[in-house]
Amino acid sequence: MRKLSWIAGGFVGGLVVLLLVLRLVGFNPGLTSPGLWITGKLASASVTDWSFAEESNGLTAVQTRQWFLPILAHSVTTARQVHRGKLYLFSMYPAGVPFPEGRHWNRNVVSDPRVRIGIGGKLYDRTLVYLTDPAERDEVLRARGPRAFAPGMYLHLWRVEPLDVDE
Repeated sequence: MRKLSWIAGGFVGGLVVLLLVLRLVGFNPGLTSPGLWITGKLASASVTDWSFAEESNGLTAVQTRQWFLPILAHSVTTARQVHRGKLYLFSMYPAGVPFPEGRHWNRNVVSDPRVRIGIGGKLYDRTLVYLTDPAERDEVLRARGPRAFAPGMYLHLWRVEPLDVDE
């Protein structure tokens, strides 16, 4: 029994050390695989117009906080759209999958909307707001233009807003 305690303690200790190392060096998400903490230089200037984000590849790293353990990060790569200077993030769901259960990062954002966004090597601490206004949603999707989506898919949109001042 004592040997088992040592093995379990060593495993937990090793896991803690691994997470500390990953926190220091980051662990960016891939195109189809999630990550932990995203890396880049924290942007110091306030951004009110996101038009500069149109120049890069259209993909954004989004770092959320785990709903079950907020000190642990979860990051994904998602598509984005800039419309009238505002930044929108997309989350595609198969038909019939309830929101936010279809995407782990969506569930995290519903629990805590504060995120870190990575665009072009810079990091921005922001708040995500789920887009519920059908008129704004349609306007953003029309501006996106004709893009092919798989049949039976539904596109959920998040609008990027500044962090609340009192946080």
